[in-house]
Parts: sequence; structure tokens; C-alpha cells
Amino acid sequence: MDYILRIQQAVTLLKEAKRITAFTGAGVSTESGISDFRSPGGVWDRYGIVTFQEFLSSHEARMEYWSMKKELFLEMKHAKPNKAYSALASLEEMKKLDCLITQNIDGLHQDAGSMNVIELHGTNRKAICAKCGKLWPIEEIGVFLESGNLDPNYWPKLL
Repeated sequence: MDYILRIQQAVTLLKEAKRITAFTGAGVSTESGISDFRSPGGVWDRYGIVTFQEFLSSHEARMEYWSMKKELFLEMKHAKPNKAYSALASLEEMKKLDCLITQNIDGLHQDAGSMNVIELHGTNRKAICAKCGKLWPIEEIGVFLESGNLDPNYWPKLL
């Protein structure tokens, strides 16, 4: 089917729809400069998956986790919403988009103006202290990560 015809059909479907739910994943973020986790050379190729139990019980697991978060933080720090994010926010503003479900943790949907966002995998915009439960903005955590300090036990300002 011709590309232009497919776009026209999609526009018709969107115009005629009463309620739309969008589901996004890594593909919408890669254009904004954020790496795909699963592709060859992606985060899961370079870092091990750290379970919550491992994170709590193993210093090495925490260092692995924070090394990965440092890389993601640096990518996400300067990422800006692309046209796909803006289009979805516009659909919501027009009252066409009822709900936006994303697998992404970058917060770019909210930066583009989307309000009704369900983040299936959480967010990279905040961190919760495993000791006290306090919620920290990622920018504060980023200061330590950028300095190379990956061990929260030595983040005196936070603890």
C-alpha cells in the first residue's frame, strides 16, 4: 500500500474516532536521541539487569545499576520531545486522545504537554531512597552520577 495512502487512512481514522488510546515505546524516543534498550549495543547488552532484591543486598549490583542510570541520565538530560510527542499532545489537547500508555521512562510525553500518561515502567525523573523512602528529583541524583560517585552511601547531601 502506498505510504501517502496509509497516512491519509490514518488521518481519517483519527478524525472519526470517538476515543483514542496511544501506546508508545522506544521507537518514539530514539528520534530524540535516547538509546533503545534492546537493540544490539543497547543498555541490556552493556549492563546486567539488576533485580530489586539484588539492588538491596549487593554493593556490586547497586554499582551496576547506577552505572546504567548514569548513562541514561546523560542521554535524557538534554533530550527534547520530537514531532511524535507533539502530535500526541495535540491530540490530547483536541480531546481526541483519551489516554497515553508508554513503556518509556524519559518523561518526554509530559514535556510535550501530555497530561494523561501512564508510565508502565516508571520514570527516570525521580529516585526513591531505599533507606528512608524519600523521593528525589533525578537532577539532584545526576550531580553525583556525573561526578562519578555511584554509591548512594556516599551522597552526603541526600542521606
